[in-house]
Amino acid sequence: MNDQTDQQLLRDFAERCSEAAFTELVRRYVDLVHSAAFRMTCEAHSAEDVTQTVFVTLAQNADRLTLHPVLSGWLHTTAHNLAAKNVRASVRRQNHEQEAATMNELLSKAPDASWEEIAPHLDNALAELSEPDRHAVLLRYFEKQSAPQMAERLGISEAAAQKRVSRAVERLREFFTRRGVTVGSGAIVTLLSAHAVQSAPIGLALAIASAPTLAATSIVATTTTTFAMTTLTKAIVGTTLAIAVRTAVYQTRQGSDLRRQVNSLQNQLSAQSQQTQERQAEIEAGLAALRDQQAHARSNNSELLRLRGELARLRVNSPASNAKEQPGAATTTSPTNHATAAIELPKES
Repeated sequence: MNDQTDQQLLRDFAERCSEAAFTELVRRYVDLVHSAAFRMTCEAHSAEDVTQTVFVTLAQNADRLTLHPVLSGWLHTTAHNLAAKNVRASVRRQNHEQEAATMNELLSKAPDASWEEIAPHLDNALAELSEPDRHAVLLRYFEKQSAPQMAERLGISEAAAQKRVSRAVERLREFFTRRGVTVGSGAIVTLLSAHAVQSAPIGLALAIASAPTLAATSIVATTTTTFAMTTLTKAIVGTTLAIAVRTAVYQTRQGSDLRRQVNSLQNQLSAQSQQTQERQAEIEAGLAALRDQQAHARSNNSELLRLRGELARLRVNSPASNAKEQPGAATTTSPTNHATAAIELPKES
C-alpha cells in the first residue's frame, strides 16, 4: 500500500472505508500537520487537538478530495485555519477568565463611594464622554454585553473594545472627582454593573398599555420639558418607552386570554351547576313518587287487614258455627238431615 498515491488511498477509503488506507494517509502526514499546529498554538495539547480535528475533517471529505492534486497543501491549510480558530478561542477564554477575576476582586472590595453619591452625576458624566467611549460604556455595563459582543457591535477588535471601556471609565472617574466625589475606577465598574439599569414600576407598563400613543406622547413631552436631556438620553427614553409599550401590549393580550379562559370556565361551571340542579330535581321527584307508592301500599295493607278481620267475624257469627257450639246438635247440616229431624215417628201401642 506504500506504493499507492494519495488519491488512490483516498478513493479506497471513500469507496470501501478501508482502515488500512486511512492509516497510511495518517502515517504520511501526521508529522506535517502536528508541526504546523504546534507552531501556531505553542501548546502541546492544543496541537494534538488540532491534528486530530484535521484528520477527522479529511475522513469526512475523502470522496471530494480524491481529485485534489496536492493533499499536503489541503492538510496544511486546514491545520492553519483550525489552529487559528483554536488560538482565538483560547484568547477569548483567557480574557473572560481575567475579566471574571478582575470583577471578583472589585466586588470583594468596598466601593469608594456609594451609588447615591454618583447617581446624580452619572448621566451628565456620560454626556461629556465622546460618542465611541459612551457607546462602549453603555454596551458593557448597561446592556451587559461581553467583550466579543461589543467588538462585533462596534466593528473593532476585542482588545480595542476593552481599551475603549477602560478609557471611558477613567473619564467618568475624573468627572466625579471634579464634582467632589472620590471614587476609583474599580468602584465605578462595580456600581454600574449593579445599579445602572433598574426595573421600571409595574404601574407604568399598565398605564402605557391602556393608551399607548397618548401615554408615550405625554411622557416624552413631560420629560423633554422637565429635563434638559441630551440627544442620546432622548434616544434611550424613546427606546425604553417602545419596549415598555410592546411589553404592556403583550401583557394586555395575556390578560385578555386569561379573562376568556376564566369566562369559559365559569360557563362550564354554570352549565354543570344547572345540570346538577336538574338531576337533583329528578331525584326529588322520584323520591316523592316512591313515598306516594309506599303510602298507597300501607293504605292497601290496612284495608286488607280490615277485610280479613270482617271475614273472620262473619265466620264466627255464621249459623253453621252456632250449630257446632250448641249441645246435642246434629253433626251434619245437610238438607236431608234437617228433614229427617223434623218428622215425628208414631208411638207404639
